[in-house]
Amino acid sequence: MKNVAIIMGGYSSEYLISLKSGNIVYQNLDKTKYNAYRLHILKDKWVMADEDDNEYLVNKHDFSVDHNGKKIVFDVVFNAIHGTPGEDGLMQAYLQLLNIPQTSCESYQAALTFNKRDMLSVLKPYGIKTAVSHYLNLGDEINEQTIIDKVGLPCFVKPNRSGSSFGISKVKTQEELLPAIETAYKEDNEIIIESFLDGTEVSVGIINYGGVVTVLPVTEIVSENDFFDYEAKYLGKSQEITPARISDEMAQKVSNVAKRVYEILKMDGFSRTEFIIVNNEPHLLEMNTVPGLTSESILPQQAREAGITLPQLFDNAIEQALAKK
Repeated sequence: MKNVAIIMGGYSSEYLISLKSGNIVYQNLDKTKYNAYRLHILKDKWVMADEDDNEYLVNKHDFSVDHNGKKIVFDVVFNAIHGTPGEDGLMQAYLQLLNIPQTSCESYQAALTFNKRDMLSVLKPYGIKTAVSHYLNLGDEINEQTIIDKVGLPCFVKPNRSGSSFGISKVKTQEELLPAIETAYKEDNEIIIESFLDGTEVSVGIINYGGVVTVLPVTEIVSENDFFDYEAKYLGKSQEITPARISDEMAQKVSNVAKRVYEILKMDGFSRTEFIIVNNEPHLLEMNTVPGLTSESILPQQAREAGITLPQLFDNAIEQALAKK
C-alpha cells in the first residue's frame, strides 16, 4: 500500500478552505489501497495530524514523520493547498528536489499561472482573449486618470498573485480607485487592474484522467453579490449551475479555449479556468491549479456531472502522479 501525504492549509488567507478540501480528500481515499496521512503545512508549523488530532512534526530535510518510534516516508503527495506555498510552485519545487511525486502541475506552471500578469503575457501571442489590464507594483506612482482612461469604469482591482478572492474590489467611480488599490496591496505588492467584462461567467475544469486531457462539463456562475468574491465563492452567495445555461456550440467553444490554454501552458493535474463570455467570445480571467475539492466545490460538481465520483477523481490524481515518477 502506498503512503499518501495529503498536504493542506498553507500560508494564505484561504487556509481554512484548504483544510476542508484536504479533509474531503482524506475521507474519500480508498483506505484498502492507500495509507492516507493529513499534513498541515502552516506558517508556524508543519505537522501530521492523526485521527485524534495529535500532531507530529514533519522533518523538512526529507519530508518524513516520526510517529510512535516509526519513521513514515511518503510515496506520493496529494496537494490540496490553495494559495502559497501549494499553488505558486514552492511545494512543487521542494518535492521535486526530494524526488517525491505530487498531484498538481510542475513548479514552473504553478508559479506562472499564480501570477496573473505573467500568465496573460504568455498567452497573448496565442490570441487568447482577455480584459484590458493595467499593472502596478507597490511604490509605483498612481495616476488615476491614466488608469481609468485605459481600463474604463467600472473596473476590477485585484492582487496579482493570490489564489483566493481576498483583496478584490469592483470600482465604479474614480473616488473608489485608491481605496481599492490599498486593499489589494494588503494581499500582494503587485496588483492588476482590469476592465469590466459584462457577460456570462463560466468555469471550466480540466483534469488528466487516465492519461487523457479531459474537459469537464462547464459551470455557469451567478453571484448574488456584485461579483464572484469570497462570500460568493465559499459562503454560498452564488449559484453554480452545471451544465451551464449556454448553447452546446458555446460550451464547445469555451471548452476548446480552456483545453488550448491547458496545453499551451503544458499543464498537468487539475485546473479550473474562469472565463466571461462577451459577444459570443470567451475572455480568460484566471486559472486555478489547486481548485477547491469539497463536495460543494465547482470542480467536484463538474466531475460528478461527468459521472466521476470523488473517490475516482482523487484516486486518478494519485495514479497519474505516480505514473510520472
